[in-house]
Amino acid sequence: MTALRASGFAEEAVRERAREGMASAFPGRQDYGQVLFGSAPASAVAGTDDPLDGMRLTPPVFMPQRLEKLLELGREPLHSDVVLETLIGGLRSTLPLYVSALGSTAAAGTEHVLNASRQAGRLGIPMTVGENVVPMSGYGRAGEQTRRTVLDRLAAYQEELPDGSGGVAIQQSTEDADAEVWNLVYSDPSVQPLLTSGRLAFELKVGQGAKPGLGGMTLLNRAAAAHVDKQYALDPIYGQEAGEVLRCGSAGTFTAEILRQQIRLMRNNFPRVKVWVKLHPGRDVALAAATAWEAGADAVVVDGAEGGTGWAPLATIGQVGLPLGECLTRIGNSDACLLASGRMWEGGRAVKCLALGATAVGLGRAALLAVDEDPAEGLIRLVSCLALELRLLISALGKYDPRELGPEDLWPLPTSGSGSPRRQTGQLLGTSDDFITL
Repeated sequence: MTALRASGFAEEAVRERAREGMASAFPGRQDYGQVLFGSAPASAVAGTDDPLDGMRLTPPVFMPQRLEKLLELGREPLHSDVVLETLIGGLRSTLPLYVSALGSTAAAGTEHVLNASRQAGRLGIPMTVGENVVPMSGYGRAGEQTRRTVLDRLAAYQEELPDGSGGVAIQQSTEDADAEVWNLVYSDPSVQPLLTSGRLAFELKVGQGAKPGLGGMTLLNRAAAAHVDKQYALDPIYGQEAGEVLRCGSAGTFTAEILRQQIRLMRNNFPRVKVWVKLHPGRDVALAAATAWEAGADAVVVDGAEGGTGWAPLATIGQVGLPLGECLTRIGNSDACLLASGRMWEGGRAVKCLALGATAVGLGRAALLAVDEDPAEGLIRLVSCLALELRLLISALGKYDPRELGPEDLWPLPTSGSGSPRRQTGQLLGTSDDFITL
C-alpha cells in the first residue's frame, strides 16, 4: 500500500497522535520532572508575538532629570548613581527583582531549590515558595524525610538574610488550601522572625502562565492515584503499561466578588502578613488586577504565557494565554505594586517591564539554571549582571530610579491600558549603605 502524504499539513503530528493517543498532548514521559517547561518564545506560534520582544528603549536627547541629578550631586551623574532599592509588595528589596514561585516540580531538584533560597537571602531580594510543596514534599515536621519542604526552604533563605531587607511570599493554591498551608506557616515559631519584622507575605494563586485556567498536574503511580480518585481527575495518558496516570486538580473558581472576599479573609485571618495575588495571563487581566488592588492586595503578580516551569499540555505552552507584554500593556501604569514574570533573565526585558508599569520582575527558570551552573554563586552572579544592566539602561534613559520609568521610554508606544506615566510612590527606602552593593 502506498503511504498517504499530506502536503502543507502537520502530517507527523497527526501520525504521532494516531500512534500515541492522549500521550501526544503532553511532553514525553521521560521529561516529567526533568525539564523546565514554558520557556518557548511566544513567537514560536504565528500571531502570538510578545510585544516586549518588538519594543526598543528610547533615550531622549534632552534629559532634565539628569540635570536635576547633576545639581544634586555636584557632578555629572553616572550609572552607579541609579538607586535600585525598592518596596516589593510591602517587602523591602535591594533590587527590583525577586525569585518567583518555585513549586514542587522535581525538575527544580532539592539542592537547586535550597541553593536558590540561600543566594536569594544573601542578595536581600524576596522569594516566593510556590504551590503544592506541602502536599508533595511535606511541611517540615519531625520525621519527614524530604529536604524540599516549606521549612527547609525558609531555613535556607534565612541563613544569610541581612537585617531589614528581603522577605518570603508563601503561595497557596486550591490544593494547598486543603493542607492549610497558610495556617501552618502563620503559627510556626521558626517563621516568627519574618513575621515580626514584616517580611512575610501570603500569595493567593489564581492562575499561572504555564497553564492558564487549569489546575496542578502531576504523574502518579496507580497505587497512589487510587487514594485520590475522588478528589482529582485521573487520565491514563501513557497507557496501562506505563503504570502511571495523570492527576489533574482544579484551578479554583473565581469571580470578582469571590476574589474580593478571599482577600478580605486573608487580611482578617492573617493581619500581620502582606497580601499578594498571582494572576494568569487572561484576557480580563486588567480587571482582575484592579479588583485585587481595590480589595486591598499589596501586590499583584502577573505570570505571562511565557512563565511557569511545571508540567503542562503542549497546546497550552504555545497557544494559551496572553504574552507578558500584552498583559502589562492592558493593565497600564499605576501607583500600585505590579510584579511581572516570564522569560526574565536579562536587563533589557526587565527595564521594558518596569517602563510598562511593573514594580519588579521575577526570576524563575533563570534562577534554577543559574544555581545548576554554579550551586554556590550562580544566582549571585546572574543578579549582579542584571543589576549592572539595569543601572546602565535606566541611566541611559536619563533617569536614576526605576519608579521614574514610563511608556515614553519605549518604542513603539503602548496602545492600550492607561498609558499614563507612573508617579513615584512611597518614601525613599534609605541610602545605598543600608543595602548590599552588587
